[in-house]
Amino acid sequence: MSSTPPPSEKQKSSEQAWAKPSDRLNVEANMPAGSMNLNVQGRQLNNPLQGFGQMWQKTYRIKLIAPRVPATGKAATPQDIIAGWKANFPKFWPRGNNFYAPLTEIQPGEVAVLNLKGPGGMPLSTGVRVIYVDDEQFSFMTPQGHMFAGMITFSSEQEAGEVYAQVQALIRASDPAYEAFFKLGIIGKMEDEFWTATLNNLASYYGASGQVELKTQCVDPRWNWGAAKNIWHNAAMWSGIYTVTTPLRWIGKKVSGKK
Repeated sequence: MSSTPPPSEKQKSSEQAWAKPSDRLNVEANMPAGSMNLNVQGRQLNNPLQGFGQMWQKTYRIKLIAPRVPATGKAATPQDIIAGWKANFPKFWPRGNNFYAPLTEIQPGEVAVLNLKGPGGMPLSTGVRVIYVDDEQFSFMTPQGHMFAGMITFSSEQEAGEVYAQVQALIRASDPAYEAFFKLGIIGKMEDEFWTATLNNLASYYGASGQVELKTQCVDPRWNWGAAKNIWHNAAMWSGIYTVTTPLRWIGKKVSGKK
Protein backbone atom coordinates (compact mmCIF):
# COMPACT_ATOMS: atom_id res chain seq x y z
CA MET A 1 0.00 0.00 0.00
CA SER A 2 1.61 3.26 -1.13
CA SER A 3 1.42 6.56 0.67
CA THR A 4 2.13 10.12 -0.39
CA PRO A 5 5.34 11.45 1.18
CA PRO A 6 4.98 14.57 3.30
CA PRO A 7 5.94 17.85 1.60
CA SER A 8 9.53 18.97 2.00
CA GLU A 9 10.44 22.22 3.74
CA LYS A 10 11.14 23.76 0.33
CA GLN A 11 7.69 22.74 -0.92
CA LYS A 12 6.07 24.12 2.23
CA SER A 13 7.93 27.38 1.78
CA SER A 14 6.81 27.61 -1.86
CA GLU A 15 3.21 26.92 -0.94
CA GLN A 16 3.28 29.57 1.78
CA ALA A 17 4.68 32.12 -0.68
CA TRP A 18 1.53 32.01 -2.83
CA ALA A 19 -1.76 33.62 -1.87
CA LYS A 20 -4.69 31.27 -1.55
CA PRO A 21 -7.21 31.46 -4.42
CA SER A 22 -10.06 33.90 -3.88
CA ASP A 23 -13.06 34.63 -6.10
CA ARG A 24 -13.66 38.12 -4.73
CA LEU A 25 -11.49 40.69 -2.99
CA ASN A 26 -12.15 41.57 0.64
CA VAL A 27 -10.78 44.81 2.09
CA GLU A 28 -9.51 44.66 5.67
CA ALA A 29 -7.31 47.75 5.66
CA ASN A 30 -7.99 50.50 8.17
CA MET A 31 -8.77 53.57 6.11
CA PRO A 32 -7.83 56.99 7.50
CA ALA A 33 -10.17 59.96 7.38
CA GLY A 34 -10.28 61.62 3.98
CA SER A 35 -9.28 58.52 2.04
CA MET A 36 -11.43 56.75 -0.57
CA ASN A 37 -12.23 53.06 -0.24
CA LEU A 38 -13.78 52.37 -3.64
CA ASN A 39 -13.60 49.88 -6.51
CA VAL A 40 -11.98 47.03 -4.55
CA GLN A 41 -14.43 45.27 -2.22
CA GLY A 42 -16.09 42.36 -4.04
CA ARG A 43 -14.14 42.93 -7.26
CA GLN A 44 -12.36 40.13 -9.10
CA LEU A 45 -8.70 40.12 -10.11
CA ASN A 46 -7.93 41.08 -13.70
CA ASN A 47 -4.93 39.28 -15.18
CA PRO A 48 -3.14 40.48 -18.35
CA LEU A 49 -5.25 38.25 -20.60
CA GLN A 50 -8.45 39.88 -19.34
CA GLY A 51 -7.56 43.46 -20.24
CA PHE A 52 -8.49 45.38 -23.39
CA GLY A 53 -5.41 47.16 -24.72
CA GLN A 54 -2.11 46.06 -26.19
CA MET A 55 -0.05 43.98 -23.78
CA TRP A 56 3.26 45.43 -22.61
CA GLN A 57 6.12 44.26 -20.45
CA LYS A 58 7.83 47.22 -18.79
CA THR A 59 10.98 46.70 -16.74
CA TYR A 60 12.35 49.43 -14.48
CA ARG A 61 15.80 48.54 -13.12
CA ILE A 62 18.39 50.31 -11.01
CA LYS A 63 21.91 49.33 -10.01
CA LEU A 64 22.23 50.23 -6.36
CA ILE A 65 25.73 51.62 -5.85
CA ALA A 66 27.01 50.91 -2.32
CA PRO A 67 23.65 50.13 -0.64
CA ARG A 68 23.76 49.90 3.16
CA VAL A 69 21.23 48.53 5.64
CA PRO A 70 20.05 51.61 7.61
CA ALA A 71 19.97 49.91 11.01
CA THR A 72 23.44 48.37 10.89
CA GLY A 73 25.35 50.05 8.08
CA LYS A 74 26.39 46.69 6.61
CA ALA A 75 26.42 46.14 2.86
CA ALA A 76 22.88 45.33 1.75
CA THR A 77 22.13 42.03 0.00
CA PRO A 78 19.15 41.41 -2.30
CA GLN A 79 17.39 39.81 0.68
CA ASP A 80 17.99 43.01 2.70
CA ILE A 81 16.59 45.11 -0.13
CA ILE A 82 13.40 43.05 -0.37
CA ALA A 83 12.97 42.93 3.42
CA GLY A 84 13.14 46.72 3.63
CA TRP A 85 10.96 47.16 0.56
CA LYS A 86 8.21 44.95 2.02
CA ALA A 87 8.35 46.61 5.43
CA ASN A 88 8.32 50.17 4.08
CA PHE A 89 6.51 49.77 0.76
CA PRO A 90 4.16 52.82 0.99
CA LYS A 91 7.02 55.12 2.03
CA PHE A 92 8.75 54.74 -1.32
CA TRP A 93 5.78 55.90 -3.39
CA PRO A 94 5.74 59.42 -4.86
CA ARG A 95 3.87 62.01 -2.80
CA GLY A 96 0.15 62.19 -3.34
CA ASN A 97 -0.18 58.42 -3.85
CA ASN A 98 -1.21 56.23 -0.94
CA PHE A 99 -1.14 52.49 -0.24
CA TYR A 100 -3.45 51.26 2.55
CA ALA A 101 -2.92 47.66 3.72
CA PRO A 102 -4.01 45.81 6.87
CA LEU A 103 -0.49 44.87 7.94
CA THR A 104 2.82 46.70 8.24
CA GLU A 105 4.59 44.33 5.83
CA ILE A 106 3.63 42.82 2.48
CA GLN A 107 2.14 39.34 2.96
CA PRO A 108 0.57 36.80 0.53
CA GLY A 109 -3.18 37.32 0.15
CA GLU A 110 -3.23 40.91 1.42
CA VAL A 111 -5.62 43.28 -0.32
CA ALA A 112 -4.51 46.91 -0.36
CA VAL A 113 -6.54 50.00 -1.27
CA LEU A 114 -4.74 52.54 -3.44
CA ASN A 115 -5.51 56.24 -3.65
CA LEU A 116 -3.64 57.51 -6.70
CA LYS A 117 -3.28 60.59 -8.83
CA GLY A 118 -5.29 59.63 -11.89
CA PRO A 119 -5.32 61.12 -15.41
CA GLY A 120 -5.74 64.87 -15.27
CA GLY A 121 -4.99 64.90 -11.55
CA MET A 122 -8.36 63.34 -10.69
CA PRO A 123 -8.21 61.21 -7.51
CA LEU A 124 -8.44 57.51 -8.31
CA SER A 125 -9.30 54.78 -5.82
CA THR A 126 -8.45 51.20 -6.73
CA GLY A 127 -6.40 48.37 -5.24
CA VAL A 128 -4.12 45.36 -5.61
CA ARG A 129 -3.84 41.86 -4.16
CA VAL A 130 -0.50 40.43 -3.08
CA ILE A 131 -0.25 37.08 -4.88
CA TYR A 132 3.35 36.01 -4.14
CA VAL A 133 6.05 36.82 -1.58
CA ASP A 134 9.48 35.32 -0.87
CA ASP A 135 12.89 36.61 0.26
CA GLU A 136 13.87 37.99 -3.15
CA GLN A 137 10.64 39.13 -4.78
CA PHE A 138 6.93 39.83 -4.36
CA SER A 139 4.09 40.29 -6.83
CA PHE A 140 0.76 42.12 -7.05
CA MET A 141 -2.22 41.57 -9.32
CA THR A 142 -4.72 44.28 -10.17
CA PRO A 143 -8.53 44.10 -9.78
CA GLN A 144 -11.32 45.05 -12.16
CA GLY A 145 -11.35 48.80 -12.74
CA HIS A 146 -7.63 49.42 -12.26
CA MET A 147 -5.92 51.35 -15.05
CA PHE A 148 -4.09 48.18 -16.01
CA ALA A 149 -5.05 44.53 -16.06
CA GLY A 150 -1.92 42.73 -15.07
CA MET A 151 0.77 41.71 -12.65
CA ILE A 152 3.64 43.71 -11.15
CA THR A 153 6.70 42.01 -9.65
CA PHE A 154 9.25 43.67 -7.36
CA SER A 155 12.61 41.95 -7.09
CA SER A 156 16.27 42.31 -6.20
CA GLU A 157 19.26 40.30 -7.38
CA GLN A 158 23.03 40.33 -7.43
CA GLU A 159 25.05 40.24 -10.64
CA ALA A 160 28.84 40.40 -10.85
CA GLY A 161 28.98 41.69 -7.30
CA GLU A 162 26.46 44.47 -7.94
CA VAL A 163 22.99 44.66 -6.33
CA TYR A 164 20.01 45.53 -8.52
CA ALA A 165 16.39 46.39 -7.70
CA GLN A 166 13.67 45.97 -10.28
CA VAL A 167 9.99 46.59 -10.96
CA GLN A 168 8.56 44.55 -13.83
CA ALA A 169 5.00 45.00 -15.04
CA LEU A 170 3.13 42.73 -17.46
CA ILE A 171 0.10 44.86 -18.23
CA ARG A 172 -2.50 46.01 -20.71
CA ALA A 173 -5.00 48.86 -20.35
CA SER A 174 -8.15 47.51 -18.70
CA ASP A 175 -10.70 49.09 -21.04
CA PRO A 176 -11.03 51.31 -24.15
CA ALA A 177 -11.01 54.56 -22.13
CA TYR A 178 -7.75 53.71 -20.38
CA GLU A 179 -6.26 52.54 -23.68
CA ALA A 180 -7.11 55.91 -25.24
CA PHE A 181 -5.24 57.72 -22.44
CA PHE A 182 -2.37 55.25 -22.87
CA LYS A 183 -2.17 55.96 -26.61
CA LEU A 184 -2.12 59.69 -25.88
CA GLY A 185 0.97 59.07 -23.76
CA ILE A 186 -0.71 60.19 -20.54
CA ILE A 187 -0.99 56.95 -18.55
CA GLY A 188 2.29 55.52 -19.83
CA LYS A 189 4.20 58.63 -18.79
CA MET A 190 2.52 58.60 -15.37
CA GLU A 191 3.47 54.94 -14.91
CA ASP A 192 7.10 55.54 -15.89
CA GLU A 193 7.46 58.53 -13.57
CA PHE A 194 5.79 56.63 -10.72
CA TRP A 195 8.08 53.59 -10.70
CA THR A 196 11.20 55.63 -11.49
CA ALA A 197 10.52 57.78 -8.42
CA THR A 198 9.79 54.67 -6.35
CA LEU A 199 13.13 53.07 -7.22
CA ASN A 200 14.98 56.33 -6.58
CA ASN A 201 13.33 56.57 -3.16
CA LEU A 202 14.29 52.95 -2.46
CA ALA A 203 17.90 53.72 -3.36
CA SER A 204 17.91 56.75 -1.06
CA TYR A 205 16.59 54.62 1.83
CA TYR A 206 19.66 52.39 1.48
CA GLY A 207 22.03 55.33 1.04
CA ALA A 208 22.75 54.21 -2.52
CA SER A 209 23.03 56.03 -5.81
CA GLY A 210 22.04 54.77 -9.23
CA GLN A 211 20.08 55.51 -12.38
CA VAL A 212 16.81 53.86 -13.33
CA GLU A 213 16.79 52.16 -16.73
CA LEU A 214 13.57 51.36 -18.57
CA LYS A 215 13.02 48.55 -21.05
CA THR A 216 9.67 48.34 -22.85
CA GLN A 217 8.45 45.46 -24.99
CA CYS A 218 5.11 45.00 -26.74
CA VAL A 219 4.06 41.41 -26.02
CA ASP A 220 0.73 41.48 -27.88
CA PRO A 221 -0.12 44.34 -30.31
CA ARG A 222 -3.79 43.34 -30.60
CA TRP A 223 -6.79 44.80 -28.81
CA ASN A 224 -8.95 42.36 -26.87
CA TRP A 225 -12.40 43.53 -27.94
CA GLY A 226 -14.09 40.96 -25.74
CA ALA A 227 -12.88 42.98 -22.74
CA ALA A 228 -14.38 46.30 -23.91
CA LYS A 229 -17.16 45.81 -21.34
CA ASN A 230 -14.53 46.30 -18.60
CA ILE A 231 -15.29 50.00 -18.90
CA TRP A 232 -18.26 49.45 -16.58
CA HIS A 233 -15.77 48.85 -13.73
CA ASN A 234 -13.53 51.83 -14.64
CA ALA A 235 -12.14 53.05 -11.30
CA ALA A 236 -11.35 56.52 -12.63
CA MET A 237 -14.97 56.98 -13.69
CA TRP A 238 -16.42 55.80 -10.36
CA SER A 239 -13.83 57.74 -8.35
CA GLY A 240 -14.71 60.88 -10.31
CA ILE A 241 -18.42 60.40 -9.68
CA TYR A 242 -17.72 59.89 -5.98
CA THR A 243 -15.58 63.04 -5.83
CA VAL A 244 -18.01 65.38 -7.60
CA THR A 245 -20.98 64.12 -5.54
CA THR A 246 -19.24 64.68 -2.19
CA PRO A 247 -21.25 67.91 -1.50
CA LEU A 248 -24.51 66.03 -2.10
CA ARG A 249 -23.53 63.31 0.39
CA TRP A 250 -22.58 65.98 2.94
CA ILE A 251 -25.96 67.69 2.54
CA GLY A 252 -27.71 64.34 2.82
CA LYS A 253 -25.95 63.59 6.11
CA LYS A 254 -26.88 67.01 7.49
CA VAL A 255 -30.53 66.56 6.53
CA SER A 256 -30.69 63.07 8.02
CA GLY A 257 -28.80 64.09 11.14
CA LYS A 258 -25.99 61.57 10.58
CA LYS A 259 -22.41 62.46 11.51
